[in-house]
Amino acid sequence: MKTVILCGGLGTRLREETEFRPKPMIAIGDKPILWHIMRNYSSHGFKEFVLCLGYKGEVIKNYFLEYDLVHSDWTIRLGTKEITRHSVFHDESDWQVTLAETGLQTMTGGRIKRIEKYIDGENFMMTYGDGLANINIRDLLKFHADRGKIATVTAVRPIARFGEISVDGDLVESFREKPQIESGWINGGFFVFRKEIFDYLDEACVLEKEPMERLARERQLAVYKHTGYWRCMDTYRDLEALNLDWRSGHPGWLIPSEWKTE
Repeated sequence: MKTVILCGGLGTRLREETEFRPKPMIAIGDKPILWHIMRNYSSHGFKEFVLCLGYKGEVIKNYFLEYDLVHSDWTIRLGTKEITRHSVFHDESDWQVTLAETGLQTMTGGRIKRIEKYIDGENFMMTYGDGLANINIRDLLKFHADRGKIATVTAVRPIARFGEISVDGDLVESFREKPQIESGWINGGFFVFRKEIFDYLDEACVLEKEPMERLARERQLAVYKHTGYWRCMDTYRDLEALNLDWRSGHPGWLIPSEWKTE
């Protein structure tokens, strides 16, 4: 089953970073956030990806074109530029990555519509190129299959931007630093679609508006509630928080078997 990742936005709220690279290529640790997203799907056995490119898409193309060389020992014959590759130092050799140009100004629904020709199964997954979570992808897929709807969206409760104070008169009763919001759900960005979703899309549409609203009206949009780790890299503060998680050695979006132990 293929996983579609939206990688074409301008990332204006991270302009200090996206002036030079597309948002999915901003690094968490020593890897782009896009790599972390793909690695999570891969850890559940899903290794076929379609990347919807737009703003500075050539940076993403070059990253994957050079991936094997960067993560290998190799010998170059300078006169002919003939390269002999030796040992490969990565675990992504079985990834299949389709890099699709979907336009500089194209909206989210339009980007998905434009990659319809690359979807060859009954179902496919979709996510954004700026969010990480410890969602069990196989549980999400089972939930989608059991509900039998055209689309499933993952709902999450985000982390509050500020600490929460519970007050008793003029005394603080309790204090929680940036708790998870306990009421209300938001779009967590991890979707499963049946191919019928393409009938709801056109090349000018915003996925999160009319298509999702129509699916909801027709009772064809299931919701998978995720209460575990989730964070979107929307601002520089979010980027710092994700890097802090990574440096801890046990970032919340990884399954424990992949935590760093050194």
